[in-house]
Amino acid sequence: MVLDKNFPPLKNDNVLRAARGEPVDRVPVWVMRQAGRYLPEFQEVRATHEFFEVCRTPELACEVTMQPLRRFDLDASIIFSDILVIPQALGITVEMKKGVGPVLPEPLVTPADLERLNQTGTIERLNYVGDAITMMRHMLDGKVPLLGFTGAPWTLMGYMIEGGGSKTMSKAKAWLADYPEASHQLLNILTDQVVNYLVMQVKAGAQMLQVFESSAEHLSKEQYITIAMPYLKRIRDDLQKKLSDEGIDAVPLVLFSKGAMHSLPEQAQLGYDVIGLDWTIDPHEARKLVGPDVTLQGNLDPQDMYKPLEELRELVLTMVRKFGKHRYIANLGHGITPQTPIESMSVLVKAVHEAL
Repeated sequence: MVLDKNFPPLKNDNVLRAARGEPVDRVPVWVMRQAGRYLPEFQEVRATHEFFEVCRTPELACEVTMQPLRRFDLDASIIFSDILVIPQALGITVEMKKGVGPVLPEPLVTPADLERLNQTGTIERLNYVGDAITMMRHMLDGKVPLLGFTGAPWTLMGYMIEGGGSKTMSKAKAWLADYPEASHQLLNILTDQVVNYLVMQVKAGAQMLQVFESSAEHLSKEQYITIAMPYLKRIRDDLQKKLSDEGIDAVPLVLFSKGAMHSLPEQAQLGYDVIGLDWTIDPHEARKLVGPDVTLQGNLDPQDMYKPLEELRELVLTMVRKFGKHRYIANLGHGITPQTPIESMSVLVKAVHEAL
């Protein structure tokens, strides 16, 4: 069953075809955080609207999701939201502070704080994301597919314990050592919510989903395999089962574990259609590690977007030619950064499409 919301027919399905390992007209490209701070029109919206107000207002979320598609010949859109809406929906205060980023003023300090999490009606409190996805599908008019996304459990756990972003994740890692049972209790709570959240996004019209394990870099290989991966596996398996039980077609699923290129063979066994790569690994090496049956996504260093345009173009051409046209989605190795020149995005997108 494909959910019928009278969505317009899709005109460019290259990113979905690449994810499924089917032939493509051209190498598809999209960029993490492509709707965001590097665009002056996004800054105009933010001048009069608080960050989470934009997330919670479908009309505003759709407007900023659409902005990069008006400028660039991208092959996918990704709904404007934030990974921290799940902690918010669980009752944790999250504020977006200018020049600082997300701040959680009342983080989890001891296992007793898990009692503060309101697990009843969590997904209903996130219905604004589903509303934005449905609205966006119509606004896109079939131009490109729409991605939904979520933060992964370990990454969300880190924010909830650290009280914001962290360069060391020392408090969250201390939980793993000092409160192992409570840590896994929290990871299970978050996994349940992530699965239900992704099911809701598919029902709303998301055509592809990405799971962001953005804080994998703070775990050793052994920790990544024993702490993060079991929950990443459960997300994939439980999501597929829930969709199947309701007679809903599965959509391609992307896993992006920043800083965990040491575990690509293990990631390839999790059942995700696409594995996202950061910029620390060579395309040929990545392909050898994951094998021929998984699509790769990535992996230009976001800092390369600041290089002279001709140099950037050559870097993109080299990257795409290394990956090849089969089972590949071009992207950056992490989110686009705020001061990225607009011209660099134009060069990136054009070079990807011209490379092969």
